[in-house]
Amino acid sequence: MRNRDYRPTLPQLRAFVAIADTGHFGQAAARLGISQPSLSQALSTLEQGLGVQLVERSTRRVLVTPLGRGLIPYARQASEIVDEIVARAAGRTDDLSGPLSIGVIPTVAPYVLPSFLRLVRSELPDLQPRIIEEPTERLVEALRSGTIDAAIMALPSEVSAFEEIPLYHEEFYIVVPEAHPLAGHDDVKLESLKDMELLLLDDGHCLRDQVLDLCRAVDARQGESTGLETRAASLSTVVQCVAGGLGESLVPESAVKVESHRPGLATARFEGPNRPGRTIGLVHRASSVRGGEFTRVAELVRQAYKEAVS
Repeated sequence: MRNRDYRPTLPQLRAFVAIADTGHFGQAAARLGISQPSLSQALSTLEQGLGVQLVERSTRRVLVTPLGRGLIPYARQASEIVDEIVARAAGRTDDLSGPLSIGVIPTVAPYVLPSFLRLVRSELPDLQPRIIEEPTERLVEALRSGTIDAAIMALPSEVSAFEEIPLYHEEFYIVVPEAHPLAGHDDVKLESLKDMELLLLDDGHCLRDQVLDLCRAVDARQGESTGLETRAASLSTVVQCVAGGLGESLVPESAVKVESHRPGLATARFEGPNRPGRTIGLVHRASSVRGGEFTRVAELVRQAYKEAVS
């Protein structure tokens, strides 16, 4: 039964958040630097005080209950607000330090992250980035639930509860076999998509949806054939299939240096000046107290992108 006078303490909320994030009592205790019995006691006191079950316990795994999942964002925000109060009291309002969970879509991560993480180590040595690579849909859900602090993804996110920081716009390059008639051209018309057998990423990747939107704009019926359709889980696999003569593909500019400079491949560009492409941004919850920090992180992502395309 709920105690009407009960108010959760910060250690109890942090214990709940750590358990939800790790799905494991031992790992949660290690993250917080406390003993596992102390962690279990904090969670039990929180559940008793609220009069609800937040976590399902078993010998193999820990599951957050549906009610618990709904409370996680508030528990996380309460913890972040207290941290912000302490930082502001100490005059460290722009102190970029401690853990920061960043989600990244798979068509950005391999190409921008190497430079970004190097820049973080050099310019923000006290920041502890935690990288989660997932498709857009999963990153949106992780942002909503508070599992991650921010996400690097294609814009717009179309979620009113999020704030977006545009990072860069990149054009799509056409990757073709080296003997392809379009190889080396920089004046390819969008209508040429009608004559291509585009190789696409699998469902769930926003790049797949963006390419299909381009095809629909010129009535190119890609991905709608009744025959065998080639799909892949990564751009690396896609371009290897292109090199093998299975078709053509579109890749973002940041991936060109890594993916298209392989034997048997060439690139082409659409005609300008408004070449097809996408905008990548840093997305975070509008309620996050770390909003000011993301501006500095965004600067480093932009710098990392410039290095990727240079």
